[in-house]
Order: sequence, then C-alpha cells, then structure tokens
Amino acid sequence: MFPPPLKTSFAALVCVMGVALHAADFSPAIVYDFGGKHDRSFNQAASDGAERFKKETGVAPREFEIVNAAQREQSMLQMVRRGATIVVAIGFTQATAVEKVAQQFPKVKFTIIDGMVSRPNVQSVNFREQESSFLCGMAAAMASKSGKIGFVGGMDIPLIRKFALGYVEGARYVNPKIEVFQNMTGTTPAAWSDPTKGAELARSQFGRGADVVFHAAGATGNGVMQAAADAGKLSIGCDSNQDYLHPGSVLTSAVKRVDTAVYQAFMADKNGTWKPGSVVLGLAEHGVDYSFDEHNRKILTPEMKRRLDQAKADIISGKIKVSEYKG
Repeated sequence: MFPPPLKTSFAALVCVMGVALHAADFSPAIVYDFGGKHDRSFNQAASDGAERFKKETGVAPREFEIVNAAQREQSMLQMVRRGATIVVAIGFTQATAVEKVAQQFPKVKFTIIDGMVSRPNVQSVNFREQESSFLCGMAAAMASKSGKIGFVGGMDIPLIRKFALGYVEGARYVNPKIEVFQNMTGTTPAAWSDPTKGAELARSQFGRGADVVFHAAGATGNGVMQAAADAGKLSIGCDSNQDYLHPGSVLTSAVKRVDTAVYQAFMADKNGTWKPGSVVLGLAEHGVDYSFDEHNRKILTPEMKRRLDQAKADIISGKIKVSEYKG
C-alpha cells in the first residue's frame, strides 16, 4: 500500500500517461474533392475547418487533394496505413472509397461530408442546402429589377438540383411570376473546375435578361462571379462566404458550414466523443445560412435583411416548408 502522498502522485502519473497515450494514438487526415482545397468554395470551407483545428490543437491533419478518381481509395489507404485514426472525406463522390476502406479497417473512423455510407465506423454529415438556397432565392428576387434571375450548377446531380429547387422556391415566395434560368455545367467531376464555362453560362443568362445569378458549382462558380462583376450584375456565392471576392457585386452567399463539420469530426475523435451514423445540419443547427458582412452591406438592404431573417425564423419553426428534392 502506497502512503497517501505517493498514492496521489502515482494516480496523477497514470492519468498523465493515459492522456499522452490517447494524444499519441490520435492522427487526423482529410481527403479533398475535385477542385482542390483552394477552390474558394466547398473544399475551401473544409480546409478552413482543418486549419481551425490545427490552430487550436497544434495537430496538423494529413491532407490529400485528388486529381483523378483512382486517388480517392489510394489516398485513404495510404493515410490509414500511416496511422490515421480518423479520415474525413470531402464530397459525395468519396462514398464508394469510404465504404471499401472502412470495411477493411473497422477500427479507423471515417466521416464523409455530403455523402451517405452505412457502416459502424462511418459518420455521414449532410446539409439542408435547400434552406439556405431558399433565402438566396428570396434575396435574388428582391434585388432583381428585371424579374429574371439565374442559377448555374456544377455537376448535374441530385445535390445540386436540391440547391436549385430551394432557390426557385425562395424566389417565387417573393415574386410568384419571376423567371428563373437554370444551367448545369456538366455531368462529370470536371464540372466543378471550369470557371471559363461558368462565365459563359452566366453571360448567356445575363444576355437573356437575368440580373442576379446564383452558382452552386465549386471553382466553376469563380467564373460566374467574375462575369457578374464584369457585366455590372449581381452574383450569389456558395458554400463558403464569397462576398469578399467581388465586394458590391456578390449579393450574398449560401453558406454551408463544412468547416464546422470537419472541425467537429476531428475534435470529437480527439476527445473520444466521435459517433458514427447520420448527421443532418440545417438552419436550426447553424449548418447553413446566408451571408451578411461589410462586403455586401450596401446591396443587401435593411429591409431585405429583415425579410430574410423573418423567413429564416419561419423555416426553423416550420411555418415555411422548403421542399426536399425527390429526383
């Protein structure tokens, strides 16, 4: 039996050793989707979350930016074999790779953003993008002088159709007669990384009379916003707050808190609180929103903001029902 002082010291030592062991066993990793972590949109938001985690904890996650489809599974396997305890996969296209690697390594945790994988060691985080898109549609309709607005999507997939549906419903909530032009950039992952095509589609919609265009197109959306700025029109950003890219030309942004999802996944694993299963984040959970800051304050008027905030509260309470895309 240890004397009381020595017993206390021993217990403290065991506790410190346990914390050190847990920290040593913790090794986060992240695999970005096509477009890279500097796309100023979806991947950029994920990167911001990883950077926040690194800044707060001093732990730098391993990172990989894919340039072809085969690298999804290869990069995850490499990270796991190098000791990763959690891998965060960005984008629905990573689902097949996550499924395969998670099955091979049941003790490793995986979080997929914008995808769904049903395995006991996988957490699937998705968002109610239609809710923030509804608010952006309202903003576009309120700002439009022509009664015509546009939408440019990236890859033609249900997720992007969900953005478009919310946008149209929000616009028609303000103006039932508004005309909404819609174009998708393509049907392959290359659609996320084609700002030239994005600019062409935006200019076409401006030529048809649109004066506000919303993009949900990753790096392709950079071309949409540049075209709007060049034409003296308005754009709406997506995923990250993109108001700063063209101050005074970006009406608002449909913000999706991918950064929060990535940060929380890493932090939960570090703290031992990570759980598998489905997580869905909307306005009520602060997972999506519209942006308002010093860069769009002059064009998103107080009256517009008042109406948007009221609609936001009504969506959260259930008074306004935003449709879920069923395609």
